[in-house]
Amino acid sequence: MANKPRIRFRGFTEDWEQRKLGDLAEIVRGASPRPISDPKWFDNNSDVGWLRIADVTAQDGRIRYLEQKISELGQEKTRVVKIPHLLLSIAATVGKPVINYVPTGVHDGFLIFLNPKFNILYTFWWLEMFREKWNKYGQPGSQVNLNSDLVKNQVINIPNEKEQEKISSFLESLDKIITLHQHKLKKLNLAKKALLQKLFPRNGSQFPVVRFKGFTDAWEQRKLDDIVKIKTGGGTPKTTNPEYWSGDIPWIQSSDLVEGDIVHVNINKYINDRALKNSAAKLISRDSIALVTRVGVGKVAVINQDFTTSQDFLSLSNFDGNDIKFFAYQLYRLMQENAKILQGTSIKGITKTDLIEQSIVIPSSIQEQNLIANVLSKIDSIITLHQRKLEKLQEVKKGLLQKMFV
Repeated sequence: MANKPRIRFRGFTEDWEQRKLGDLAEIVRGASPRPISDPKWFDNNSDVGWLRIADVTAQDGRIRYLEQKISELGQEKTRVVKIPHLLLSIAATVGKPVINYVPTGVHDGFLIFLNPKFNILYTFWWLEMFREKWNKYGQPGSQVNLNSDLVKNQVINIPNEKEQEKISSFLESLDKIITLHQHKLKKLNLAKKALLQKLFPRNGSQFPVVRFKGFTDAWEQRKLDDIVKIKTGGGTPKTTNPEYWSGDIPWIQSSDLVEGDIVHVNINKYINDRALKNSAAKLISRDSIALVTRVGVGKVAVINQDFTTSQDFLSLSNFDGNDIKFFAYQLYRLMQENAKILQGTSIKGITKTDLIEQSIVIPSSIQEQNLIANVLSKIDSIITLHQRKLEKLQEVKKGLLQKMFV
């Protein structure tokens, strides 16, 4: 079989060369001064940063800023690289490729590729594609243990320099588009957070900071239990009985709800009447709110069909002429702000009693409730659209990584 990728740029036809990584670079391990907690190794005035595993996660492998700086004394105890180098994490986020763009002292949880005979961006992307395959060096259920010898002996398929440049430039451009979408999504979520703070009264007030024209009355403080009917959580039919899971009644679990999104629910499981009869699951009427009370606590969704839930939920029904979406947003905001009502240790939770005792403020005008719910629904729709675009781009990138390398 020819040593060629499935997707290729026009003008390139030669077979790729198979080489060991250790033949293409001098691969050495970083070094850490000991004990690492000693302050003498660090100096905020140094021009050399200290690379930690946390920096890789925060910057997704592109190191352009390092908050912690290593002292001249500490630099004698580590490996300092002052021009961009390709690195590979061998601890915590095992197998994550890294490129430093600032002078860097390299922790012993990384390998450094010195004097490379390859385009470092090309090999960065190859390592990103190969990342999951490092798992072959670990035992099931245990952490992968990479070392320089394993990496040196790993075979890589590599084209000529021009094709390396073409591939890496294309993937860099795609990554920049993804990053722009991530930034846009972050800004939209921040805008929504600001709206949630300004469209609802805070700190005991009965007036929101931002008000729609024509509405001036104080909001009313009410007990949640006086406005809606609160029902105790559901249950899980026996998962060992496949017959229970062959019906058309939605069964919702915490992972089906998206944090901050009160509309979109990804229902993956359905049960039948027999499962409903032989379990603690309860049929909840449509146009109710499902509130996660344990795992994923604080997620809220409006459900527009009859449904059941796992035991991790409470449900709120019978909104008596009020706008259900308004209540969902108000409830989500309260769950985020009132973290002190959470109970338990290993699994934080909200009890029915917590909700019964919860007071909220609401406008008496259904029109004002509608306006608030509509503006928040619109921004949620925009967020969902951008989230789907981002996910699609990430899937495209994932597919290209598999098809553009051998």
